[in-house]
Amino acid sequence: MRSWLSRYVEAQKRALESVPLEAVERAIATVRRAWEEDRRIFAIGNGGNAASASHFATDLGKGASDAVGRRFKVMTLADNVAWLTAIGNDYSFDDVFLRPLQNHALPGDVLIASSVSGDSPNLVRAMEWARGNDLRTIAFVGAKRGGLAALAEQAIVVADSHYGRVEDVQMTLYHMICYAFMEQTEEPA
Repeated sequence: MRSWLSRYVEAQKRALESVPLEAVERAIATVRRAWEEDRRIFAIGNGGNAASASHFATDLGKGASDAVGRRFKVMTLADNVAWLTAIGNDYSFDDVFLRPLQNHALPGDVLIASSVSGDSPNLVRAMEWARGNDLRTIAFVGAKRGGLAALAEQAIVVADSHYGRVEDVQMTLYHMICYAFMEQTEEPA
């Protein structure tokens, strides 16, 4: 067991170290700009990434807002089960993020989509709509990149395809965005 644990930890370190910090800086700058312009920030993902998007919305909406003294307009589109299931049942599961964006998003808002494969049809469809409607777009993806990486203005690629490792790094990316505001009183360089 110890040998397996050591290998897992080493692989996790490599996955985290594969992320270019300049890409994270650009994502933080995009979130900062949205905050400065009083824009909305939407986070989407499936499964573990839906949970991470919720965690991000909590940390940015509460902790970062408290730290900077002005509120972030942030929400995840995966938390309204009734709306999600109504859309999935009445239209298509591929539309569960697209349709709420159509209700809420305006040009200049930000969409952050996280996916290990980068090819989830519901995320790709939402990203396509966001790009076509002048939202700023960020994708967190694994090594396969998928359609999300090709569509997003900013793609942060974790150079691994192991679901657990990639999702852990993606949550770290969300935390880095939040803590850039929570722990810094000056604008990040």
